[in-house]
Amino acid sequence: MPDVVNIGDKIHVMTRRSFDGDLRRHMVGEILAFDDGIVRVRGYTFLYDQFRNEFVRRPEIRTRLLGLGDSGHVINVLPAEVEIERLRYTHSDERRLVLTDGRGYSLDINEFSTTR
Repeated sequence: MPDVVNIGDKIHVMTRRSFDGDLRRHMVGEILAFDDGIVRVRGYTFLYDQFRNEFVRRPEIRTRLLGLGDSGHVINVLPAEVEIERLRYTHSDERRLVLTDGRGYSLDINEFSTTR
């Protein structure tokens, strides 16, 4: 039986907010290791800047441990060819929040769509 995730898989993680004032935090990264439902991911964190009304990528690379079964995370597996460094957020023509690499890949982020 295949593993749910593999070393080298690229993922996009949205951390659910528990309260209105919580930070809106997303991460894109590559799985370095996994064991018993925990993954070590290395990549970039995006934080929502309420003054700019957009997600802003932090410049430093982070390594985080995440539980695959944690109900506080929504995890999307990204295609292998996506370059993590190129990913950014934009809005589609329908004003929906989209993660894109600018080279044809895009992921509609339904949970955080905007209607300005």
